[in-house]
Amino acid sequence: METVKAKAAIEAILFAMGNSVEFQTIGKALEIETAQVRRIVSEMSEDYKKEERGIQIIVLENSCQLCTKKEYYEYLINIAMHPQKPTLTEVMLETLSIIAYKQPVTKAEIEKIRGVKCDHAVNKLVEYDLVTELGRLDAPGRPILFGTTEEFLRSFGVENIDDLPAPDPVRLADFKAEAEEEISMKLDV
Repeated sequence: METVKAKAAIEAILFAMGNSVEFQTIGKALEIETAQVRRIVSEMSEDYKKEERGIQIIVLENSCQLCTKKEYYEYLINIAMHPQKPTLTEVMLETLSIIAYKQPVTKAEIEKIRGVKCDHAVNKLVEYDLVTELGRLDAPGRPILFGTTEEFLRSFGVENIDDLPAPDPVRLADFKAEAEEEISMKLDV
């Protein structure tokens, strides 16, 4: 298949699907190798950047998605009449951070780190499609394991979990000291 036709077909697929589509799925549909799909999508992404276009291709780990560019967001809002955008509370952000860095992780592990219940926060993160169930831990009670989703990657502008910033060791040590001090104060009471 010639590249021009493949680009048009990929664009049509991504537009019609709306959500992300795996490179392998696109390759099967076009009857070309996955590596060739990745190369073509990369070229398309660069083309969209060079031209004044309102759309872009976001590349995730093993998939890609056609999206609008951030600079045109205000115009979309004018059309959509101010859509409801989920707001992440501090509790939800803390919980999401733990899940992102420790995944796969159970609620019990999250609660151990945070020191409080996390049911509501986890349920909201699942509702917002930032967190998903990855399976169950092979332990008594078979607790659910949680991890982040493609929507999380998209929302935070990273291609994969490895791109998350490393925690600052100095701040991490400060947090540990703070937590140990809180625990000792609670034990003294």
